[in-house]
Amino acid sequence: MPRLLATARDTVRTQLWPLPVVGVLVAAVCGVLLPRFDAYADDSIPAWLDGVLFGGDADAARTVLAAVSSSLITVTSLTFSLTVVTLQLASSQFSPRLLRTFTSDVFVQATLGLFLATFTYSLTVLRAVRSSRNSAGAAFVPKMSVTLSFILAIASVIGLVVFLAHLARQIRVETMLRDVHQDAMATVRAVLKHRDDAGPQQTLPPVGEDAVDLLCPASGFLVRIDERDLFAAASTASVIIVVTARPGMFLVERTPLGQMWSPDGPIAAAVADKLQRRVAAAVHIGSERTAAQDVGYGLRQLTDVTNKALSPGINDPTTAVHALGHISSLLCELLDRDLSPVVLFDDGKQVRVVVHQPGVAEMVDIAITQPRRYGAADPQVMAAMFTLLADLARRAHPEQTHIVVRQLARLRKTVSAQDFDATESAQLASAAREVDNILSRHATAPD
Repeated sequence: MPRLLATARDTVRTQLWPLPVVGVLVAAVCGVLLPRFDAYADDSIPAWLDGVLFGGDADAARTVLAAVSSSLITVTSLTFSLTVVTLQLASSQFSPRLLRTFTSDVFVQATLGLFLATFTYSLTVLRAVRSSRNSAGAAFVPKMSVTLSFILAIASVIGLVVFLAHLARQIRVETMLRDVHQDAMATVRAVLKHRDDAGPQQTLPPVGEDAVDLLCPASGFLVRIDERDLFAAASTASVIIVVTARPGMFLVERTPLGQMWSPDGPIAAAVADKLQRRVAAAVHIGSERTAAQDVGYGLRQLTDVTNKALSPGINDPTTAVHALGHISSLLCELLDRDLSPVVLFDDGKQVRVVVHQPGVAEMVDIAITQPRRYGAADPQVMAAMFTLLADLARRAHPEQTHIVVRQLARLRKTVSAQDFDATESAQLASAAREVDNILSRHATAPD
């Protein structure tokens, strides 16, 4: 259930439209009800309050409401334009995968919601204003409603100024890296248990001789796996379901994403077909990766920013070094998380569902391989990668140190193939020895 809620929250949070639409609906309701309350309470408004409310006639009220509604729709168009320009900049300058980070910005959504709500409210209240010369009834000016429209207009002006300041801050690369890092850390902490809380390592059941492939229902990225639905299907049919595909992987329709088998013998064709349908309903395929269950998505974003900064068209190694710092922090967090397969048992302690997760070695390789290749000729980038390995060496558990050793050997080979001068070579050699020293101290440290 927590994973399902996290997925639903991520789906809504990364869309620009939900919050503005809610604002429009609330504003429309208020624009209908508040003038009625105005008419009901008109004779009982205290004198001190009546002195601060709108005091003009029907024509003045219409002028104010029309001015607010017309100006706010213009401001909203400007805000949308600035947002689109920012999205284009983030996509071309840094990475297309950063667009979800921008669209999930609650401040941008709230600002658009405020502007659209003010426009909708003012336009709705305008319907309730009546003057005696063109109405069969008495003149009516909803003082409180028009005053609220004026207040919302002032709030929108302030919101526009703050939005511009916020946008200028958001397009800074440091802010983008921080936001991606925070989102990735939130996903890791929500999806993965801490090593100390994971319990003993579970023994996985051997694959049965009569195992049947579980076929992917559609082509696309694996976004989410409903483990409870898989468990219910496996328990009902008394089978074992193993899902080897992991969130973030691109799957092709009708290709295997796992296997299922029964400890009691071959699975009947009718039962297998029913299980295939239930597994297909529990495996959610989408057109893009999301951070809901994909622990490698944030790492992929940070790596893409690093690669983009190292491209000849951008040539910004400083940004690459900053991104490697965030990558180092995220990898160190992953070292302390349990990345073993998720195993679900029934009441009889029989394994029913096994869901594989990405390994630490795979995550480290994703983060290091491409930046090492694209930044091989820059000594600052190579030094930052040695620093990254030193951080991992300090945090690695005994069974994880071989990952750092292998990556250190590959990085040394890359550096040796470059034409650095003597000073740069000496500095990088010293950085490599520091990693060796940390690994040595780590190996000899008492448990």
